[in-house]
Amino acid sequence: MQENPAATGRGHIAWTLTMLTACAMLAFAANSLLARLALRTTPIDAATFTAVRLGAGALTLLCIVRIQGAALAFTPTGWLSAALLFIYAAAFSFAYRDISTGAGALILFSAAQLTMISYGLMKGERASAWGMLIACTGMAVFLAPSAGMDALPLFAAMLMATAGFAWGGFSLLAKSGGAPIVNTAASFICTVPLAAALLLVQGGQLRFDGTGAIWALLSGSVTSALGYAIWYWVRVRLTAISAGAVQLSVPVISALLGVLLLGETLTLKSAVSALAVLGGIAWVTLTARP
Repeated sequence: MQENPAATGRGHIAWTLTMLTACAMLAFAANSLLARLALRTTPIDAATFTAVRLGAGALTLLCIVRIQGAALAFTPTGWLSAALLFIYAAAFSFAYRDISTGAGALILFSAAQLTMISYGLMKGERASAWGMLIACTGMAVFLAPSAGMDALPLFAAMLMATAGFAWGGFSLLAKSGGAPIVNTAASFICTVPLAAALLLVQGGQLRFDGTGAIWALLSGSVTSALGYAIWYWVRVRLTAISAGAVQLSVPVISALLGVLLLGETLTLKSAVSALAVLGGIAWVTLTARP
């Protein structure tokens, strides 16, 4: 029986797309793991981790852009994008000093998605109000204390929510046009002076550590820069709904990595409320209409 070359080609493309999508989601989840690993198990401070991560990401993306033969452009929108990227990276690092891998990823992801959903609603899009209600209720339960357990550190949770709002804004600007890799490279490069300013502000609180710097380098060059490059290739080949839905896996992967590799705990209450948050966001994403 003769094989259909067209069907074989489509099957190969679908398999490649699935594998690269999984790699991108694993990279996004690994960002949380690497930050928590560095800030929990090494003496490195959050500002140094942020600066090394952004610097490594900028250098890696610059190399990718040069290999592609593209030209960088620095615009006012690009500087705004860089400011949001810096706020995300700095708040992300400072939050992970006091919050678990899975909890941080859930708050980050939820804030980012709710930012983009809210923007869509303001632009006239429509989605399920029940989905929004379930997501918000699930987040409230997730953050609240339970019997015998304290609530999540409020300041860390607020920092991570700020990181999520900034990441949502950065993502919205990235959709405004132009080549995504080139725009992201320019944004990363523009964050370098902001990261240097953060180091100056932190002053005597800086603590450099070789192992922590390695985790930051991996976070910046591999799970951020290369992860974004893979995701942008995948993103243009997925529907908007698929792209939104597949990202629901990131907090789940992050939580599992935290439990398996860092010995973090996951209570039944946290698991159920997290699923409610993700389910509500999925409902909103799947019912969104222009």
